[in-house]
Amino acid sequence: MDAFYKKYNLNFKRPSGTSRGILKQKETWFLVLKDKGKSGIGECGLFRGLSIDDVPEYEDKISWTCAHIHLGKERLLEDLKEYPSIRFGVEQAFTSLASENPFVLFPSAFTKSKAAIDINGLIWMGDEEFMQDQITEKIRLGFSCVKIKIGAIDFNKELSLLTSLRKKYGKEEIELRVDANGAFKVDEALNKLIKLAACDIHSIEQPIQQGFSMEMKHLCESSPLPIALDEELIGHHTVTEKETMLQTIMPHYIILKPSLLGGFKACKEWIDIATKLGIGWWVTSALESNIGLNAIAQWTYILNNKMTQGLGTGTLFTNNFDSPLEIQKGKLNYNNNLNWEQNIINKLCI
Repeated sequence: MDAFYKKYNLNFKRPSGTSRGILKQKETWFLVLKDKGKSGIGECGLFRGLSIDDVPEYEDKISWTCAHIHLGKERLLEDLKEYPSIRFGVEQAFTSLASENPFVLFPSAFTKSKAAIDINGLIWMGDEEFMQDQITEKIRLGFSCVKIKIGAIDFNKELSLLTSLRKKYGKEEIELRVDANGAFKVDEALNKLIKLAACDIHSIEQPIQQGFSMEMKHLCESSPLPIALDEELIGHHTVTEKETMLQTIMPHYIILKPSLLGGFKACKEWIDIATKLGIGWWVTSALESNIGLNAIAQWTYILNNKMTQGLGTGTLFTNNFDSPLEIQKGKLNYNNNLNWEQNIINKLCI
């Protein structure tokens, strides 16, 4: 078996705002396997500034992975626990290689174009007019759930925007989710959550920074608004660590990003623990290209979770790969009348 890797920079159509700053480009890496005339591809979706494997020797580790590909999937998944994005790329690449079609990893009604996945419309941070324009456009496109990133502009302006939106559309018409990306200060968080709850918000992701377990626990106990953990999950590798963290904080929801959490197997451990504890969950992409998004979407569908998922990021880039993934009326579809970009694997090996 041969293994290759290649770096690829995804360019945003429009600079996108988060509480961590403005994103103009997203770095990613592809792992390609070739064996007995077959090919498999996986995406190592490194997220600079957020992934725990954002380290200077990252490329060296991908090179090491290619040199040791003979160890096989299970051994590599064990050896790469400190590199969750590479771990996800390995898991995806081996699954792709073993599939009849390297881009159909989890055959289902979704990949046969007979079913779709409900997804939220993502609203990026910016000035009030920009955010309002995005919301109007998502509703026009048929989304019944929008996720709004907050924490970058004045909170009162964000609250006013959400209040105005809720006056126009009731919670039966539009589900509102907000994502603070840890932007709230601990001593201000509860007061802000109380104000947000008046807007009939479905949930808020990561109101305070990760790592403050007891403070997050108290927020989950006191908040009138359901809290979803996102960044808080990063860096917990063993089942015991995951179980201890969830038992301690007891959030209302957890959000699973395979690129940040170490792949499908690692995310399934989170799901099993959350289900046992009565904690809800959904899956979100982490700005992968259509290659990684495709694998995540297919896996998400077979989990049979009826909640709205966060898988609408494929349209953000100017140089994404052509694929059968389409968004129609707030749903992600796999259009079998469209083909993957020709020779995509060979091009990445050059």
